Amino acid sequence: MLDILRSARLLDRSSDLAGGDILYPFALEELLCREVGKGADPIVHLWRHPRAFVMGLRDSRLPGAVQAKSSLTEQGYAVTVRNSGGAAVPLDAGVINMTIIIPKAEGKIDFHDDFERMYQLVSRTLSNWTDKVRKGEIGGSYCPGDYDLSIDGRKFCGIAQRRLLKAIAVQAFIVVEGKGMDYAEGAQAFYEQAACGQEADYPQVTSHSMVSLAEAIGEHVTAQSYLEEIKSTLNQLEADKIMKLEQLPAPTDVESMIGTLRDRYDIPSPRK
Repeated sequence: MLDILRSARLLDRSSDLAGGDILYPFALEELLCREVGKGADPIVHLWRHPRAFVMGLRDSRLPGAVQAKSSLTEQGYAVTVRNSGGAAVPLDAGVINMTIIIPKAEGKIDFHDDFERMYQLVSRTLSNWTDKVRKGEIGGSYCPGDYDLSIDGRKFCGIAQRRLLKAIAVQAFIVVEGKGMDYAEGAQAFYEQAACGQEADYPQVTSHSMVSLAEAIGEHVTAQSYLEEIKSTLNQLEADKIMKLEQLPAPTDVESMIGTLRDRYDIPSPRK
């Protein structure tokens, strides 16, 4: 199932921790999906953000979402709504985001195959450290789904996807450093404010549902050491051709896409 990555190119933006517009990686991936859909080689995109909170579309429709966004912004978070599936996810430098962008298969399509592909890739990147990675929804976790990845019953990775006409972006957030409880409590606080005490359909996050790889495996696991494991795995798959700056979409095109995504998906800032 990972054979499709053997010709993939690696776009490693994980060292860019300057912050910036949190919509940038999503806009970039939207444009890269179009390239792959036209026949370009698959892409593995690695990125991080120092302090961000990414909502799902359903989260953005909660009655207090505007106020919750304002509160997060005041706390220094870059806040946005992503155009893929899934629910809210807090991000910082201890969370590695990995996206595989591949052409859409012809004929009958089973979207589970794409989740399975990411599960296999993440499991393989961790094979030198543990064989305890399991898939299956973890109750009480944020961004819950059938392909939650966990160790000893606590989630460290969630997977979502964005499907275009001819290409697919399968996105994973991987909690490497920090405390899972802190991430969970951040998501829980967002939902409490965004729901405004009303009954609504949103994840019921509990503090002990999440774990970082450093907590689950050992302190020797850091964002940097895990990035090296990812790159080693991609090297074994012959998926380590480094994308050069001139191979990326033009900055003006990315900025234009950021504007499109913001107009289409983002929630407004509260009126003053």
